[in-house]
Amino acid sequence: MPVTVYNTKQKKFIEKILHDNKDTQLTCEQIVDLLKSHNTPVGKATVYRFLENLTVRGEVRKSLSTDGKSSAYQFIDKSMNCDSHLHLKCTSCGKLIHLGCEFMHGVDEHVRQHHAFRIDNSKTVILGLCENCCVE
Repeated sequence: MPVTVYNTKQKKFIEKILHDNKDTQLTCEQIVDLLKSHNTPVGKATVYRFLENLTVRGEVRKSLSTDGKSSAYQFIDKSMNCDSHLHLKCTSCGKLIHLGCEFMHGVDEHVRQHHAFRIDNSKTVILGLCENCCVE
């Protein structure tokens, strides 16, 4: 069933925040805080409802946040073909890295052939630390 979404000023700001932060997954609370910092306060319930609508429409990816307790949302950049590759997510800063290299395609194929399992790249995120957050 198609989801009807009315375009309001607040929703356009939410979409802009998601697009401007497309390499990061944001929680609803972070989006609310960013809206407040831009003098565009929007209620948390409104933001949640709109994020869920965007998720249903396939415009936003929903996953578990780095704290493991809440949901995080990320704009799906269709030009990046995000459904066809895995992602790396920094558990410290939240940075999301697109992992579209041939080696990982080989891992996909290995898992399919040797373990009879098909990885859903649109939902699979490998957690770890990015080079900026690594402390050696």
